[in-house]
Amino acid sequence: MLLAMDTASTTASAAIYDLKKAQLLGECTWEGRRRQTQNLLVMVRHLMASVDVKPTDLTALAVTTGPGSFTGVRIAVSAAKGIGLGLPSPPAAIGIPTLTVTAAPWHALASACNAALTLCAVMFAGRGRYHWTLFAADEPLHRPDANAHCTGTAADLGAFLERLNLHPCWLVGEVDADLATAVDALAHVVVIEPVYGLRRAGVLAHVAARLLEAGVVESLSSLQPLYLREP
Repeated sequence: MLLAMDTASTTASAAIYDLKKAQLLGECTWEGRRRQTQNLLVMVRHLMASVDVKPTDLTALAVTTGPGSFTGVRIAVSAAKGIGLGLPSPPAAIGIPTLTVTAAPWHALASACNAALTLCAVMFAGRGRYHWTLFAADEPLHRPDANAHCTGTAADLGAFLERLNLHPCWLVGEVDADLATAVDALAHVVVIEPVYGLRRAGVLAHVAARLLEAGVVESLSSLQPLYLREP
């Protein structure tokens, strides 16, 4: 069994995934705001009980590593390390950038529409700013490092995407009215309305399961936050 946890932003989410059956058993997602520390393990315990999974059933742990808030990213990473240390056998561990999870639901459809299509995944960074990074449509397991991420205003993102005018691009994730306005004049950019109001740990679990199947296995000690700037 795999436990996936995401507290990188105000959205908090946890999921249980059966690796043998390749099946999501359950998930809970909520607007965590500043209460992830108090709520995360309570929600995880409730979720595991609801799908009849015991801590000793866990063989893998997955977390979003960032970008996100300084404290938020560390909550899930720290929780995974603590849970892992308490298990009878060391679990497989995997850290996945937040925007990889944001882009994940769109790769199959993007590849079917146009293999050359680029996904630009975006999330709120606070104070009128955004984090974003690019994914090829056929790279659903890509884990971009800090240098592949950008941070800026809606106007900055619009200027960035304008330089991609030779390529079709889907803008996915936390797209608000300011971002939609900033890219409105860009014919090659399509704004994908969010299907999910909140980022889901079920998607994180699915990506983690595929990475584990591909042989990407990490340790608890290797789980580290992905920060784009000094806190």
